[in-house]
Amino acid sequence: MANGTLLYAQSGGVTAVINATASGVIAHARSRKVNVLAARNGILGALREELVDTTKESAASIAALAHTPGGAFGSCRYKLKSLEADRAKYERLLEVFKAHDVRYFLYNGGNDSADTAWKVSQLAAEFDYPLTCIGVPKTIDNDLAVTDTCPGFGSAAKYTAVSVREAALDVAAMAETSTRVFVYEAMGRHAGWLAAAAGLAGATPEEAPQVILFPERAYDEAAFLARVRKVVEKVGWCVVVASEGIRDAQGRFVADAGGGKDAFGHTQLGGVASHLAGRVKDELGYKVHWTVPDYLQRSARHLASRTDWEQALAVGKAAVEYALKGMNAVMPAIVRTSPAPYRWKIEPVPLHKVANHEKTMPAGFIRKDGFGITAKAREYLQPLIRGEAPLPWGRDGLPRYVTLKNVAVKKKLPAWKG
Repeated sequence: MANGTLLYAQSGGVTAVINATASGVIAHARSRKVNVLAARNGILGALREELVDTTKESAASIAALAHTPGGAFGSCRYKLKSLEADRAKYERLLEVFKAHDVRYFLYNGGNDSADTAWKVSQLAAEFDYPLTCIGVPKTIDNDLAVTDTCPGFGSAAKYTAVSVREAALDVAAMAETSTRVFVYEAMGRHAGWLAAAAGLAGATPEEAPQVILFPERAYDEAAFLARVRKVVEKVGWCVVVASEGIRDAQGRFVADAGGGKDAFGHTQLGGVASHLAGRVKDELGYKVHWTVPDYLQRSARHLASRTDWEQALAVGKAAVEYALKGMNAVMPAIVRTSPAPYRWKIEPVPLHKVANHEKTMPAGFIRKDGFGITAKAREYLQPLIRGEAPLPWGRDGLPRYVTLKNVAVKKKLPAWKG
């Protein structure tokens, strides 16, 4: 039996398959006779010493996590700054780890979470505390560096492509006397991966979505309106997919919501679809409908990709193996070993190569006119949305999800004042 306890925490926006990773972590740790604690609401739970004893959960409940969306233990958007600026908080984490004999810390999140896990590993080394820190990948934005793709993206991409294809059939049916233009807003602040995934809904420039707006390309309103007009005149209707993070030539967000900054220092966005719809209506006179799927993109477990689900389980299992082998400050990355047939494997990469690096869409993935994806992008994206992940359904017609007991561990330290 390995020495010490493993602490698992979820970070940032959850995905349709992040609990599959949690299931993979806990089930594999149990098979290796390692007890797992989980932090309530991510890193905040670790700071507050609000920890959950996963040994109180049945094997059936842990298995059911693999098909349950959301974040089973709660997540949070809370960024720790540098070791110098937030040293007291990092030292508090070590105090909590020592109090509960935590020797393995697995932080399941994106770029900022990888950075936190890396910094915690550095502080533990400074204090000569035996702690192995592993960053576990998760994001629907697909913007993590080094890894070929990221668990969470494939399912959100599948939801996006399916939703756009279905909505396009609706628009086509109503275009003669009603809606001519439909605008779909996809998540993606700086990287247009989800918007690109919508391109899988159609095979030619005439098929929906006929217009995709990427944050990697400056938004040109005149060119956009001209493109929409051309499509409507040729096809009779037009579906537009826009990333929430599109900017104008001066670098200003088109959909700056004016809500200040979030916990990660990001501009609060919102409303790019409604803005574009208004401009199309005012300038072109077409009847327009628009939608903001928002949380639906990342919570749609009923439409999860099997590829994505299998990868989410695999990185959880690999993270435990890396931890038990003492492979400190690494992340299990997905490596594409063959494009056709699609094959992949998991390999460790150093956290410092992931932390605070952002992977945007390659120029070769965006069509020359800027309004669609290339064959190269399609080849990359298509395998990631393949297959249907297993999901049990109840007699009431709804999926059978699980809610954990989340029994709290008794606190041993003075309350954290924050």
